[in-house]
Amino acid sequence: MAGPPGAPTVILLHGWTVTADLNWFPSYGPLAERFRVLAMDLRGHGRGLRSWRPFRLEDCADDVAALARVTGTDRAVVVGYSMGGPVAQLTWRRHPRLVDGLVLCATSARFVRDPGERLLFASMLGLSVAARLTPGVVSRQVAGSFTRRRLNGTSLGWAVAELDRNDPAAVLQAGAAIGSYDARAWIGAVDVPTAVVVTTEDRVVDPRHQLSLSRSIVGASVHPVPGDHTVCVARPRLSVPALVEACGLVARRAGQPTAAS
Repeated sequence: MAGPPGAPTVILLHGWTVTADLNWFPSYGPLAERFRVLAMDLRGHGRGLRSWRPFRLEDCADDVAALARVTGTDRAVVVGYSMGGPVAQLTWRRHPRLVDGLVLCATSARFVRDPGERLLFASMLGLSVAARLTPGVVSRQVAGSFTRRRLNGTSLGWAVAELDRNDPAAVLQAGAAIGSYDARAWIGAVDVPTAVVVTTEDRVVDPRHQLSLSRSIVGASVHPVPGDHTVCVARPRLSVPALVEACGLVARRAGQPTAAS
């Protein structure tokens, strides 16, 4: 979405198992009043790139930089939700000239906290091999069943169609990548304006870990949203104003005033 003339750009990165539209559709309009808005489906999700290479969050970050190049985007505020958070963090680390600021939503610098969780996420690599060998229809059914539960039973018909676009093997590999992600050794070096949107009733990414992320980044602002991990879709009246506020604050701190500033 083009946004107002001369508006700064935000790049929206979605969470695990969903797509850009599923994650961000309530946010597009309000953000476009103040920003040029780009959103992409990450690898293996929705319309995202397909590859026989194993899924890596680092490759997703490189894809963000490629999107910026082909759209003529020199600088952007990169916004990541859940899995999109690590991708945003890695985009800053691998392509610092692109990133004017970060908005990290319902996410963390590390997702796995105990051996049981680590084993669960690691097992997804093996499952992804089986998914590669499973006939397409069955694979879509498996992926659809898994990802629909993540949306808490939403009845939106188009959401099912979006989910059915996912590559089951890549989604499982993405789960394994999330399980092994750990940015604690370098996240404190983030040197761009950052906002952390904390979903205070989250049962997927512990709010304590989200707050720990905010404390790891010098000067990061905190924007609490009273909702769980799906609040971005389930309760947009709560989540969208916090997101717009966070993006606006980061843009201003980066020296890019928005249309409403």
